[in-house]
Amino acid sequence: MRNIILSIIGVLIIIGSFLVAKRLIANKKKPKPVSEKVIKTVFIDTVQNGTVRIIIPANGSLVAKRRVELYSEVQGVFRTSGKLFKPGQEYRQGETLIRIDASEYYASVQSSKSNLYNSIAAIMPDLRLDFPEIFPKWQNYLSGFDLNKTTPKLPEMTSEKENYFITGRGIVSNFYNVKNLEQRLAKYNIRASFPGILTEALVTEGSLIRNGQKLGEYIDPSVYEMEVALSKTYASLLKVGEDVVLNNLEHTETYSGIVSRVNGSIDATTQTITVFIEVKNETLKEGMFLEANLNAKKETDAIEINRNLILEGQQIYVVRDSLLDVIDVKPVYFSDTKVVLKNVPNGTIMLSEPVPGAYAGMLVKPFQAKKEDDKAPNTKIEKTSNEIVKSKTAN
Repeated sequence: MRNIILSIIGVLIIIGSFLVAKRLIANKKKPKPVSEKVIKTVFIDTVQNGTVRIIIPANGSLVAKRRVELYSEVQGVFRTSGKLFKPGQEYRQGETLIRIDASEYYASVQSSKSNLYNSIAAIMPDLRLDFPEIFPKWQNYLSGFDLNKTTPKLPEMTSEKENYFITGRGIVSNFYNVKNLEQRLAKYNIRASFPGILTEALVTEGSLIRNGQKLGEYIDPSVYEMEVALSKTYASLLKVGEDVVLNNLEHTETYSGIVSRVNGSIDATTQTITVFIEVKNETLKEGMFLEANLNAKKETDAIEINRNLILEGQQIYVVRDSLLDVIDVKPVYFSDTKVVLKNVPNGTIMLSEPVPGAYAGMLVKPFQAKKEDDKAPNTKIEKTSNEIVKSKTAN
């Protein structure tokens, strides 16, 4: 009985082994699973070197090129003139801005002029007797002397005797004393040295003005300047007379200007250089904030690309035989969004947009837009970033 059981178990083991072997042989004939191969679709551009304008962005506020801070050098009461002394008031060249009451001082000036006249008149009899040859010119001077007009210049002295005689009588010192008083009298009337507009008024008619007091500000609204601070690296690129394009913060208005001045020294604290841009436009106002684009330099045999396309090691991705590769480049200028490169051969196919996860040797395919004839009505072309190609391989 035991032998029979062992025989049956042996037959079952043989049959099981046969079935397992048959199943393993059958599994070898099954096809391998489908493998996926990823090809990135990339946007490319062909390099064509040329002349690139290096434009330096800057910003600042406008200040009138000609401006005057009005101060009083005399003391008196502010008298009403032809126009109100108020901000926004326009004046012509030579028109009175401020008139200070000078009646008391004017009387002292007239007294000094009268003393000068009397001094000259007192020496006329001596001149007739002792210096008859110079008497006519002093007589003519005395005849033309008008107390209501500016004191005329003294006659020219032609000899030492005449000089000693006139000086010894105190006429020369009296003359310069009168001229000094007349100069100070002129300061009671402040006139516009150029056509412009009043932007600040700190006094009103009837108020007492003191010596050294600030009265207001006066500007020429036809020409403005914008002061901008640029990095010292641009010091050698900036030139006086270069055209500048300016625009407001909303980018709705554009203005033309020129570089009028470039500071000769660099700020030791900020390591920046100051540039002044002159701009003329009737719509501009002092204090407006503008953005400027300075044409600093023209770089030949160069290209301009987006800054995010350059790698840390000063390299860029290029496409060669459907594979990504990297080449060395020479950056010559960086802006906020762009970079100017040199040493990139003409005809090189480079990426025009960054590819996430890119590496040298990656298999890529240039993006090709569909033709207009191939477009179906009411359909749009979608730019895909990845294309998955499935390929089946046999054993």
